[in-house]
Amino acid sequence: MLHKVKLTTGKHDQMLDITAQVQNIITQEQVQEGIALVYCPHTTAAITINENADPDVVHDIMLRLEEMYPWNHPRDRHGEGNSAAHLKASTLGSSELIPITAGCLVLGTWQGIYFCEFDGPRQRNCYVKVISG
Repeated sequence: MLHKVKLTTGKHDQMLDITAQVQNIITQEQVQEGIALVYCPHTTAAITINENADPDVVHDIMLRLEEMYPWNHPRDRHGEGNSAAHLKASTLGSSELIPITAGCLVLGTWQGIYFCEFDGPRQRNCYVKVISG
């Protein structure tokens, strides 16, 4: 079954920790061994795995992405004016594949799964597909 996770982002650039929502879906599906695919269907948002213990890491990621892809660039041509959001989303990627064992996500001690907003605030969705095996 494909699960839709509904999200509300409150800022222009934001990383939301969705680890608990993904784990809840695995528990609901009663999958003990397999993989979880977490997918973002938006061109100006992304999915990534990174540290979730120190909030300064999220701050630094967002700061560096803004340095690499400033919101206003004199040579951008895209009519909506959100080329930076597209670039950030492409850099981080649209999905993550995470192993499941003993009914739990296999993540490192400090890792979490993040939905990354780059063109908010918005109502967003991501999808989780749990595959047993």
